[in-house]
Amino acid sequence: MPILQEIAEGRVPVKVYTREVEPEARAQLVNVARLPIVHPHVAAMPDVHLGIGATVGSVIPTRRAIIPAAVGVDIGCGMMAARLSLQANDLDEARLRRVYAQIGRDVPVGFAQHTDRDVRAHAARRFQKGLRRILERHPDIEKRKAKAKGKGAGWAHQLGTLGGGNHFIEVCLDESDRVWVMLHSGSRGIGNAIGTYFIALARRDAERSQLQLPDRDLAYFAEGAQHFDDYVEAVGWAQDYARANREEMMDLVLEALHRHLPAFEVTDEAVNCHHNYVEREEHYGERVWVTRKGAIRARAGELGIIPGSMGARSYIVRGKGAAESFHSCAHGAGRRMSRNAAQKAFSVQDLERQTEGVVCRKDKGVLDEIPAAYKNIDEVMANQSDLVEIVHTLKQVLCVKG
Repeated sequence: MPILQEIAEGRVPVKVYTREVEPEARAQLVNVARLPIVHPHVAAMPDVHLGIGATVGSVIPTRRAIIPAAVGVDIGCGMMAARLSLQANDLDEARLRRVYAQIGRDVPVGFAQHTDRDVRAHAARRFQKGLRRILERHPDIEKRKAKAKGKGAGWAHQLGTLGGGNHFIEVCLDESDRVWVMLHSGSRGIGNAIGTYFIALARRDAERSQLQLPDRDLAYFAEGAQHFDDYVEAVGWAQDYARANREEMMDLVLEALHRHLPAFEVTDEAVNCHHNYVEREEHYGERVWVTRKGAIRARAGELGIIPGSMGARSYIVRGKGAAESFHSCAHGAGRRMSRNAAQKAFSVQDLERQTEGVVCRKDKGVLDEIPAAYKNIDEVMANQSDLVEIVHTLKQVLCVKG
């Protein structure tokens, strides 16, 4: 299906892969399209919805500049999935409930972090030197981290932890009843501290230079400016940390499965992809910084993951390399209701009905994650048939949330 609408109210157009765009999200897209650094257009994915500063589900190419609030505070958030040699008949409810309990013991969720497991050596080898270099120049990042919830042992002990909100760990079955493990998380507290620090710094820099912006959250660092290189280094560190966090967590989940399921191996079908990040790419013959805020890269032949909600299908996809989307596609179903609205609109009984057949939390604490609070994932997939092809269709049988 081609682009469904084009918004031409900014300096550059916004090309949108859905007809369903809430007015507030539309206004955010127009604000981004007014910036002088955006080139040659903005792309909005089928799961587009209101964000902070920039719209979730947007792809923003910028010339010689980066907008920290467009990258956001969950830097490097993304998905990882692996196919196992198990089949559906290797699972039953009793086994799944034991696996669910084991994952809960092995993988800290919410604000919890590792306390009795030595993750520090692994984390330090890969990340300590780089973070120390960043903190020497920007010590206030550490102060922001100390003020945040979940303070304590810190970033090393959060490696291999889930977090809360819409982050999850799932066991799924594909169209051939093969078993998959899929998870969703990012750079945890340290990524949040880096993101919030540099967003505030960009605002201050914009105010000092009297930069005229349609939204103060769209303040940007230009190449050659005082803090540009430091932000690129810090955001790159957080993105690498986020990827390693998912890898560490996947190892923990697989260990939990090995305790309670028949012997299995991980097949060669594995994907680990960001959907909140920035990187330098070439599009339309020019090198630009591409920020994907709630979008995944979908180059020709590249595998990606598009999850539904707790009770809906998810997809392993292969990119088609569509130029107008900047080789991108949606990162999920996308919210159609705010968390507060979902909590008011639905009951625990609604949650139980909508997650029937899934071993998961079914209490008020996750009511804001009820499937009906999200857009229809099948409509999202139909709207991006030009961007990706479906390789596998997954349906969860177990879901762990923070």
